[in-house]
Amino acid sequence: MATQYVRGIAAAAAVLAVLSGCAPPAAPTSDVPTSPTPTAASGVAFALYTHCGIYEARVQETFFVADHPLDDGQGNPPAGWGNPYQSGTITVAGPSAVFHDDTGHTVTFHERPGATSFLGTCS
Repeated sequence: MATQYVRGIAAAAAVLAVLSGCAPPAAPTSDVPTSPTPTAASGVAFALYTHCGIYEARVQETFFVADHPLDDGQGNPPAGWGNPYQSGTITVAGPSAVFHDDTGHTVTFHERPGATSFLGTCS
């Protein structure tokens, strides 16, 4: 009977040893804050809405306005821009966002703090 008891304890210890070896490591501790960084996106693919000209951009939940709006004078994108969208990338750094595309277009935007929608919409 004592032998069976010892074998049971040994088997339980072996199971515990195997299971504890599969446990994930403890989370490392650091002094790095866990709050998100202010950068919303960095060099990510972006379809810039150009249908009525280039005035604004929305990256994630942040609204930006163009430093130098672009249009053809008739409420359309300038010549050489796609309509209704221009594909490229956008990089957000703090309160600024910069759009680039493969044709050499660059537009710089600045954040509209607290904005919850676009300034204007067109049809």
